[in-house]
Amino acid sequence: MTNLARARVALGLAAFAAPKLTVKLMTSAGGTDPGRDYVARMFAAREIALGAGYLLSDGPGRRLWARAGLLVDSLDTVSGLRTRRGLPLWATAGATAVAGGAAALGAAKVARDILR
Repeated sequence: MTNLARARVALGLAAFAAPKLTVKLMTSAGGTDPGRDYVARMFAAREIALGAGYLLSDGPGRRLWARAGLLVDSLDTVSGLRTRRGLPLWATAGATAVAGGAAALGAAKVARDILR
């Protein structure tokens, strides 16, 4: 989970600093689009908050952040499956796989915390 949290912060910082490049890599969309860049930065802020929240907390705080991450990643997975027709297949499959993988890691962490 610590590595997942670090990856969230790194991805968030990259997306915040270069939203156009982030979106282009994920969807092949180019050109100027302030609305798209704004949404990419919102995504970035969320990833930074989830990753930093986990890294800066311990014990009960980490359990809470892990659950929040699980919820977000699960919703991202569902969103990816629902929008599969609106984006190139490789972009949808890649983003959904990343979100699903993060959700699986989060689910394992949450389950382990509950069983303790």
